[in-house]
Amino acid sequence: MNVFDELALPNGSTIPNRIAKAAMEENMADADHAPSEQLMRLYQAWADGGAGLLITGNVMVDSRAMTGPGGVVLEDDRHLDEFRRWARIGRSKGAQFWLQINHPGRQMRANLGQRTWAPSAVPLALGKMSRHFNTPHAMTREIIEDVIQRFARTARLGELAGFTGVEIHAAHGYLLSQFLSPLTNQRTDEWGGSLENRARLLLAIVKAVRAVVSPEFAVAVKLNSADFQRGGFSADDARQVVRLLNELAVDLVELSGGSYEAPAMQGDARDGRTLAREAYFVEFARDIRTVARMPVMVTGGIRRRPVAEHVIRSGVDMVGIGTALAIDPNLPREWRGGKENAPALLPITWKNKPLASLANMAAVKFQLRRLSQGKTPNPSVSPLRALILQQVADVARTREYRRWMMQQAKT
Repeated sequence: MNVFDELALPNGSTIPNRIAKAAMEENMADADHAPSEQLMRLYQAWADGGAGLLITGNVMVDSRAMTGPGGVVLEDDRHLDEFRRWARIGRSKGAQFWLQINHPGRQMRANLGQRTWAPSAVPLALGKMSRHFNTPHAMTREIIEDVIQRFARTARLGELAGFTGVEIHAAHGYLLSQFLSPLTNQRTDEWGGSLENRARLLLAIVKAVRAVVSPEFAVAVKLNSADFQRGGFSADDARQVVRLLNELAVDLVELSGGSYEAPAMQGDARDGRTLAREAYFVEFARDIRTVARMPVMVTGGIRRRPVAEHVIRSGVDMVGIGTALAIDPNLPREWRGGKENAPALLPITWKNKPLASLANMAAVKFQLRRLSQGKTPNPSVSPLRALILQQVADVARTREYRRWMMQQAKT
């Protein structure tokens, strides 16, 4: 078994190899929050690069609930032509192309000007940076039902546009992850308490999506292997949730970990000196593989072919690669040709962990912007420079978003 073997999914479709371009938040929507020309160029680079599966960055199911300014929204059919073009580009060299569909819950910045909803009124604990996020309102049953239908609608529209699947984002501290964690879900109704109740929303969304898409359309779930917070969603919880997903028509589970409060998905080290540091969630994935009936994918820090091969040989079905493909979109093709490239960003050792996390994300987005402009990535960019550029861009895009929402309210 190696990374260039095909992978058959439960729905009967096949992924041409075991390398996935994992989701990274691009924030490159056009003025109407549809796929932009920059996104088209970016995904053409990845399509040409040889990964068997491309997963988009966050595609939001509700324009009022954004993970950041400049995000792509798919909540109606107004921009289906742009999504169709995006889907054609992603699939142009034979890869499967999935939309990652998401709702931020409490992880939405206050300056976007929207009401923040979450399972419970538990604010983010980010030290001085907490002021950038509102304390959320506890979701009513009506709002929960609306969110379920929004995920299903976005998935249906994605299939109409020509994507081959969706990945439901239930990791990284976003809304569905918030429902799964006892730290953020303090409800006493049927949506909180026991793990079965905390998983109810995720399961309801999977069922609703499956009900409106065709059997051959892939439905995947991105799940935290753990929250890495005391008293939060644990590895044992993840195993139990996968057992519950076994009973549904889920085609793949991707394992990652962490949240804004504990950004484990970025790792404590990215220098690749050991397997444990490079493939930081692989032990969890091996454990989950023993109970999962569907293929399992692991994402987190992988950037060298020997590590990717080791992960596949250990029994994990797919490797998700993010940052390394932001630096070198041709990495799968180069590995197949015998090159042993191992792209990496400069390590960030700042003491302020939330700020370091933002700088890491900014450095990745810096590479994505260059690719989207047809330029060569620059992995040695100063994290501080990348962060400043990203903050400036976010200010402008936040103003644009607020103006756009005001216009939406008038129509």
